[in-house]
Amino acid sequence: MENIKRIVLTGGPCAGKTTALVRIIEHFSNLGFKVFTVPEVPTMYSQGGWSYLTPNHDLYYEGELAILQTQLALEDSFMRLAETCTRPTFVVCDRGTLDISAYIDKQMWGELCEKCGTSANDLRNRYDAVLHLVSAADGAEQYYTTATNSTRYEQANEEGLRIARDLDKKVNRAWTGHPHLRVINNHDDFDAKLGRVIMEISNVLGLPQTVKEERVYLVEITGELPECIESEITQTYLVADPDCEVRLRRRSWSGEFVNVHKTKKRISANEILETERQVSNALYESLLQQADPYRATIRKTRRSFIWKGQYFEIDSFHAPVDNLVMLQTKGVERQETVNFPPFLRVVADVTGNPQYYNYNIALRK
Repeated sequence: MENIKRIVLTGGPCAGKTTALVRIIEHFSNLGFKVFTVPEVPTMYSQGGWSYLTPNHDLYYEGELAILQTQLALEDSFMRLAETCTRPTFVVCDRGTLDISAYIDKQMWGELCEKCGTSANDLRNRYDAVLHLVSAADGAEQYYTTATNSTRYEQANEEGLRIARDLDKKVNRAWTGHPHLRVINNHDDFDAKLGRVIMEISNVLGLPQTVKEERVYLVEITGELPECIESEITQTYLVADPDCEVRLRRRSWSGEFVNVHKTKKRISANEILETERQVSNALYESLLQQADPYRATIRKTRRSFIWKGQYFEIDSFHAPVDNLVMLQTKGVERQETVNFPPFLRVVADVTGNPQYYNYNIALRK
């Protein structure tokens, strides 16, 4: 079969990945899919006697190298299994190769990649989507436990929770730049978190989804932001058919960049179909020739961060407007309270207001 999707399920300690995997298999099997799951490789080695807390540097190094080599081999093996299927199928990886970089220093990570004949960019491009489930240690502390994982070192005390939060952010940062990185918030109702996982995978598989408005606010930044992922975004809308929105985006950060072509098509009053694909620099430049003449290119700085279990993006626009700062929540349900950070002042709730859709902001006056 062609175009088999490879999806990473990742996140910090006690994020709900194990339960999510069960729900994924059950839901999509009922829809006729064959779901292959690649097991979590670091846990395999920890259960086998290796520990990343060992004081023996050589043992530590060989263990991390073995984890990367095994991860690559297992993923490739499961992809070959998937290719033999005669019904729709996809592969879910319980963590991906870039997770390893969150647990080791930059020099060692570079050495491991070189030994395996790969690079961070190559590893990022192995996957069609990355779903980051936020650790319960951030915003859902009452549910944080070590009982579900006997090899978890981050204990359920204040120090353990702090370590778990830090790891969660490091893992999220490791995947920066992936064109389909989605952060899955904690919710009061855990089923809502699992529902978001199912929705995001459905999007990757090209299944129609019910229209949902993310909550959006005009804000002023009044204090220092926490550690966040900062990137520059250049966004161009292309000529498209009616009821269809086509966007070409280049996102750059720390000297790297990625180009993504996205199509959003409304197929009914309350359903849309979204498709995303990464494109090369040459194709990006070629597609710019199809720019919608009635819309200007949007340029903005995006700062992304997790605050009390919820994921936020702050967009500061530079063109075609330069006095607009918007906060967008990701996956916060309508009935939930938004955990607004103290370093922001909310000016107005503009959720669902067409005036503040990027597509309309780009309209030439």
